[in-house]
Amino acid sequence: MATANKNLSNYDKNTIPNAKDFRFGIVVSEWNDKVTEGLYSGAEAALLDCGALESNLVRWNVPGSFELIYGAKKMIETQNVDVVIVIGCVIKGETMHFEFVCEGVTQGIKDLNVQTDVPVIFCLLTDNNEQQSIDRSGGVHGNKGTEAAIAAIKMADLRKKA
Repeated sequence: MATANKNLSNYDKNTIPNAKDFRFGIVVSEWNDKVTEGLYSGAEAALLDCGALESNLVRWNVPGSFELIYGAKKMIETQNVDVVIVIGCVIKGETMHFEFVCEGVTQGIKDLNVQTDVPVIFCLLTDNNEQQSIDRSGGVHGNKGTEAAIAAIKMADLRKKA
């Protein structure tokens, strides 16, 4: 497994641009909220730690991971954000639903990155079981939300400089 020996929460603030001038959109799925709230907490803490102002964090909730695409699109259109982080969790079950949702969200977020000028950061856990998701949302493997926040800062800075 790719994250077996890597804590996703480790970052060096000296290598990350100051986030104080950026406005962050964060769209969070309510499905598997035990996990998505952990991911959000990691993202929020990292953004604030890197200088983001609490008033520049815009959070919207959507019902499930598939709705992250629409939420991100509307956030880009209406909230004057520099970057959007989408946070969701899909846990494999006994049907093909897992594959359809994962593929749809992946392609939808890719499309937003191609079609708009605002980076959309993909923080969608796609695990085989709940424990794997817990391990990556503040558990033994750190927090993928933290990693997404660091990527968001870097991409907002790239957007500003480009």
